Amino acid sequence: MRRSLAFSAADSYVGLVLQLASTMILSRILTPVEVGIFAIAAVFSSLASNFRDFGVAEYLIQEQTLTPDKIRAAFGVNIAVSWLMGLLIFSASGFTGEFYRSPGITDVMRVQALSFILIPFGAINMAWFRREMDFKPQFVAGLAANTLSFGVSVACALKGLGAMSLAWSSLAGVAVTVAVSMWFRPKTFPRLPGLKGVAAVLHFGKFASGIYVFGQLGKGAPEMIIGRALSIAGVAVFSRANGLVQIFHQLVVKAVMPVCLPYFAKAVREEQSVVRGYVAGVSYFTVIGWPFLGFMALAAFPSIRIVYGDQWAESVPLAKILCVAGAVELVHYLAKEALLAHGLVKLSSRLQILLQACHVLGLLAVIPFGLLGGCWGVLAASVAGVLISQWHLRTGVQLRWAHLWQACRGSFVVTAITLTPMLVSLPFVFATESNYGRFMIFGGTATALMWLLALRITRHALWSELAAVAGVVATRIRARSGPVAPPA
Repeated sequence: MRRSLAFSAADSYVGLVLQLASTMILSRILTPVEVGIFAIAAVFSSLASNFRDFGVAEYLIQEQTLTPDKIRAAFGVNIAVSWLMGLLIFSASGFTGEFYRSPGITDVMRVQALSFILIPFGAINMAWFRREMDFKPQFVAGLAANTLSFGVSVACALKGLGAMSLAWSSLAGVAVTVAVSMWFRPKTFPRLPGLKGVAAVLHFGKFASGIYVFGQLGKGAPEMIIGRALSIAGVAVFSRANGLVQIFHQLVVKAVMPVCLPYFAKAVREEQSVVRGYVAGVSYFTVIGWPFLGFMALAAFPSIRIVYGDQWAESVPLAKILCVAGAVELVHYLAKEALLAHGLVKLSSRLQILLQACHVLGLLAVIPFGLLGGCWGVLAASVAGVLISQWHLRTGVQLRWAHLWQACRGSFVVTAITLTPMLVSLPFVFATESNYGRFMIFGGTATALMWLLALRITRHALWSELAAVAGVVATRIRARSGPVAPPA
């Protein structure tokens, strides 16, 4: 488990560093309109991507007995659905550009459609690696893809390609990922698609794909609603505000989530329940996420100023609200994986429909109340989502409110201790245009140290994990350095 998390985290952190570097550069080259064009096009591409996957990876991971015929069937379904989605994206690109009154959206979507041809040849391999909890191929693929995407995006932006810079970099990353996955594929792994067992894949996929399609609809709702109701530039402002939440997702969520479903599925096969693992996962998520997002909310101005530049100041008040909403969502962020691990694909699908319906209803506040109203609507939807998720988890896996309190009570204490220095000092020391860099350095360092101290004081389970990892690293360093020669 720790080895899998280490590779997954390394992949996520390398990607985060390159993404931050790319964002800092491109935010100073591309205009808000160009960023908004790609953001809107990416929503439709991501929506098609979730349907394209058709739950194939989840099917392979949770299947009790995996045979070559089942792998071939999953491969065949993935090719058929992926190529169909690519064709639909290409065909709909013209209408979408006209709807948003931007021909640039059409051009970006047509390039994105090309990736749908390539992805099936790597998706099945990556699902197999996840099932086996072998995350080394994912790390290598992520490193190569992120590095190439970074170079392509910056080079194209400097050449004046605008939003197309991001489109071409995305396609380059997909091509490299597929190539690396095929390189690591076992020699005995099926190479051709098949028809035997397709019915079982389709039965699972028709519900599982709905989970991710509705999930992506919720994620893409801001771009779709704001882009039409307000402006494309408004999409970019909201996107930059939400970027602070996405930094946490890159740091923690993206590193952990690929491991969660295989881990939960293994727990179900061995213990018949995910409650113990779920409580531990929520505890770790919140004890890291709440202090991080709390600090980001308090330091929204210097964070946005450093990462995105001075043209995005309008995003600061939005970011504060969205960080709070992101913290609330962490309470049940693993609900989908817990239900899928038990094979409750219908219940998980219904949960996603209700969650995203709340999210869309909250965002509709953007129409009468502007971007700030939409952010408050997102926060209200997050609170409602906790109640809805808890009901589904109690029904599906017998997770009770007492379990949730057990997972979160330590995180409340750690967060309060961690953020106290910032809260006390803000009335006297606050970030300005002249000191935002120093504010971020000193404030971030003090908060990180207080977080470690709070973990130690409260004896949180994460402190034991960090101490264990530190001990392993220290032992390996001493082993590699060899015995110390005695003094003469």
